[in-house]
Amino acid sequence: MEIDLGMPLAAEQVTAPHSASGEDVPIRDLAGLAPPPRPARRWTPRRVVVTPAALDHPHTAEILRRVAAAGLEVERLRSNRLTGVRGDTDRETYARAKATMAVVVSPPSRRTLQSIAPSADWRVDLAEGCPAHCQYCYLAGSLTGPPVTRVYGDLDDILGNLGRYVGTAHRRPEEGTTFEASCYTDPLALEHLTGSWARAVSFFGEWDAPVQLRWTTKFADVGSFVDLAHAGRTRVRLSVNAAPVSTRFEGGTATVADRLAALRTLALAGYPVGLTIAPIMPMPSWPDAYGALLDDVAAAVAGVPDLDLTAELITHRFTPGSKDVLLGWYPRTKLEMDEATRSRKHGRFGAVKYVYPKETMAELRAWFTREIGERLPACRILYWT
Repeated sequence: MEIDLGMPLAAEQVTAPHSASGEDVPIRDLAGLAPPPRPARRWTPRRVVVTPAALDHPHTAEILRRVAAAGLEVERLRSNRLTGVRGDTDRETYARAKATMAVVVSPPSRRTLQSIAPSADWRVDLAEGCPAHCQYCYLAGSLTGPPVTRVYGDLDDILGNLGRYVGTAHRRPEEGTTFEASCYTDPLALEHLTGSWARAVSFFGEWDAPVQLRWTTKFADVGSFVDLAHAGRTRVRLSVNAAPVSTRFEGGTATVADRLAALRTLALAGYPVGLTIAPIMPMPSWPDAYGALLDDVAAAVAGVPDLDLTAELITHRFTPGSKDVLLGWYPRTKLEMDEATRSRKHGRFGAVKYVYPKETMAELRAWFTREIGERLPACRILYWT
């Protein structure tokens, strides 16, 4: 049974639509302008459910208000167990799960935060699951069961738990204690239905402490964040990639051009911003493709006063488990996952992962370090992995 997932496969146009002449102009030619992202293509789940436990929390009411405003009906479950997701095939289960949003309570284990090196000191989850269709999805090897998007109604409890971690770790002392809020989801894919990340940004903005909230996204709907009193305590990173990767493997996301326009919008609003260039892949002519990406970034941030820009560089890797899951989700994918061409490494707790050979990694790292230094001199590279 084939399921139409609505994944765009057309070649991406790296352009901004609002040029003075009315014609598309490459974003790298718009150094003096601040083109807004195009109207967001917002995710609309086919099924929204809420558990009895979630109904006991005040933020759930805000989520349900937003869901109703989007014209969606809510199914109130009789128990806290999610049912009706599995289909007859992996593809059918995948399609059902990806079209489902569940309003739930976060597991009690999430109150004990986990270290999330090298991105941040601590991981804090406001949701789990993502409606995008990235064929290299890292969640495939991280989460169990069908990929339902779960949003947490107990937001007040989640944020109220963070105070006891302040000062307990300082991966980057100049940023204070850092909290990563996008490990298992994409915030902007869900924000119109939850309001959770705007709440978190305001919470950190009012928090008079050496702390920083961090999250990354492949979407561009940043309008609701522009006027928030963020106090510089939230760094938003835009996940970007070269056109051959983004157009082929990142279904259901905003175009890279729109993500870069969103990056500029946030930077002009005083946010610390960042690039998550991931997953880096040494495809044919990769220096040209990634060079064009860096030039587009340079154009997008040109003229931004007091620019605070970072880069996180992450190469493609996979595990045996994630490969099996991804091939079940995307049986016709062209994503390269050949163990014979990779180096086998052991991660935390002995988990096996396949990365590029040492020579390839060294070549990629040297190129990105040099080219970012030349094309984006104001950008700080936080880490390479």
